[in-house]
Amino acid sequence: MQPSIFNHTTLLITFCCLLVTYGCKHDPPIDPAPSTCQPTTGDLTGIAYNPTPATLAIPANFPAMVPAPNNPLTIEGIELGRRLFYDPILSADSTMSCFSCHMQSSNFTDNEAVSEGVDGIAGTRSSMALMNLAFNHNPLFWDGRVNTLEEQAELPVEDEIELHTTWGEVICKLSVHDDYPTYFREAFGIEDKAEITKELAAKAIAQFERSIISGNSKYDKFIRGDLFLNDDELAGHDMFFDLAPNKIRFPDTECGHCHGGPLLTTNEFLNNGTQEAATLADFADLGLGGVTNIPSDNGKFRVPTLRNIEHSAPYMHDGRFETLEEVIDHYSSGGKSSPNKDVLVYPVTLDSIQRSELLAFLKTFTDTTFMNSQVYSNPF
Repeated sequence: MQPSIFNHTTLLITFCCLLVTYGCKHDPPIDPAPSTCQPTTGDLTGIAYNPTPATLAIPANFPAMVPAPNNPLTIEGIELGRRLFYDPILSADSTMSCFSCHMQSSNFTDNEAVSEGVDGIAGTRSSMALMNLAFNHNPLFWDGRVNTLEEQAELPVEDEIELHTTWGEVICKLSVHDDYPTYFREAFGIEDKAEITKELAAKAIAQFERSIISGNSKYDKFIRGDLFLNDDELAGHDMFFDLAPNKIRFPDTECGHCHGGPLLTTNEFLNNGTQEAATLADFADLGLGGVTNIPSDNGKFRVPTLRNIEHSAPYMHDGRFETLEEVIDHYSSGGKSSPNKDVLVYPVTLDSIQRSELLAFLKTFTDTTFMNSQVYSNPF
């Protein structure tokens, strides 16, 4: 990969495992039977170590990247991370990778309600889209159980429902590989094959994920003044952001409060009315509350980005809605009753024309440059 790739004018880049099944939460993994892989040593000092800082093309209206001082972005680190992201070497039987549940053509999801792991066992939550995570200050996964991309990247390998192996097995396979020791040397300056670690692998994956940026949709071009929305899209825009003075013709839908700004998400954790619960203890899936053990957090999930949303079906943390029309129906109904449902989720009357206009606007979030960029594609 050459440095010039990261200066392409349409490369709106910035995440493998947020990964394999983005939202699954499980008990500690059961180690598989020992493999025949044996740790390998070997001097790598004859390979040049001269990492090139990566300069990402960040849209002018985006916030600053969240600092990662212990893992600076380099061309070599991002390229190693991209290879690891797509390589099934991370799984128990070398049949699955991060890519298996985060496909670029599907907005880095897998278009399944819940994702299956290497043993064919389904998780309990939907795979989240991966983009613009370098700008997210809040915890990751649907339930916020980790704080950094480096922490996140370590989990799927040893999750018993996801890749279901051990990092010891993975590191062993990487150390005897024909190419990976060289890639680790070039990215991190290790001097011996024995210095390959899960921490370095996670750092590389996190670098690739930070490089995944989407910010060149029709909506972005409209914001930049490069083009106009058509009448339907503009009507949907005004309803989405509660901007129209005529509230009968263009009712407020309150969408922009949670899906506003350049990221089209606040990355907050909210209860959007998908689960009915008489009390805070009655949620079938506790979400954030299962991590924080704070009852008022029960039933709250991370607000996903709406970027490329038409390619991310099915929707919600459990993939319960197959279409965007169903999502609009859910919010216009006011959602299901629960004690801490967000106050902005309430019944909104929309006729068929208004629904169509809102849907047209949601589709302006599609970034075809991002969806087709070779920079994020399978390198093998």
